[in-house]
Amino acid sequence: MDVRELRSFSVAARLRSISRAAELLDIGQPTVSTHIRKLEEELGVPLFDRVRRPIRLTLAGEKLFELASPLVEGIDGLAASTQQAQTEGPVTIAATANLMSHFLLRAVEAFRRDNPTVHLRLRSRLRSEVIELVSQGEVDMGIVPGVDLDPALDFQALFPYERLLITPLNHPLLDQLPLTSIEPVAPWPLIMMGPGTYTRSAVEAEFRRKGLDFDIIMEADSMDLIKSYVGLGHGVSVIPRIVTEPEDAATLGMVPLGHILTVDRAGLITLRGRALSPPAAALIEAVRRAAQTV
Repeated sequence: MDVRELRSFSVAARLRSISRAAELLDIGQPTVSTHIRKLEEELGVPLFDRVRRPIRLTLAGEKLFELASPLVEGIDGLAASTQQAQTEGPVTIAATANLMSHFLLRAVEAFRRDNPTVHLRLRSRLRSEVIELVSQGEVDMGIVPGVDLDPALDFQALFPYERLLITPLNHPLLDQLPLTSIEPVAPWPLIMMGPGTYTRSAVEAEFRRKGLDFDIIMEADSMDLIKSYVGLGHGVSVIPRIVTEPEDAATLGMVPLGHILTVDRAGLITLRGRALSPPAAALIEAVRRAAQTV
């Protein structure tokens, strides 16, 4: 007994006609008859009274119809839902806050323009949390800086992830260029993202490697907030280049630190071996195109 046999039986029972069932199912009438005959042979009872027209269910047929119809409808509904998922999603992507608010924004805008019916879900998390979400299969993909990842993940490099020192305009640090180490930055009050964020961890590691004391006077929840406070003269900061805009040069001094702090790669991560839906593949392509403009 298989689903095709039950489907042929259920449609014929509902329409009280084998020929009309074949027409609705878009298969040959002999095929429908064969499906029903196989069910009758397996169950050992007739399912239709074929003497009268239109055909009618026997008592056994009525019982099978009562049991089989919800099953067939459920399976057909599942097929439709699966097809819908292949064309409409949902698709879920996670990224660090910096990449979410700057780089990913452009990719999402292009994706929505080309795929208006896809249900897109976004998650902003710490880098470690993004990696965990992808590893556990809770999201389709993630975007993170750095390539030191779980070997169960695939990493597709997108663009360099360089850091900048930012200061108020005319800050004394700008008179000490070129900087050859991070030491001149340590005495100044720092404005950084919260503990565990990727760039802050890299800066703190470099200070500690040099044996330097430092003072983080403010922890912000966005890079735009950091830039605002630095521009007003409340401290200095180290931020990823990706979060800067051309107009920032009007309020900030910006010094590349690629020769002092490791230049990582930002990349897209997926769970190795996971099959991705067409909408997810389309989102990956939108992310790749956006990376070409960075």
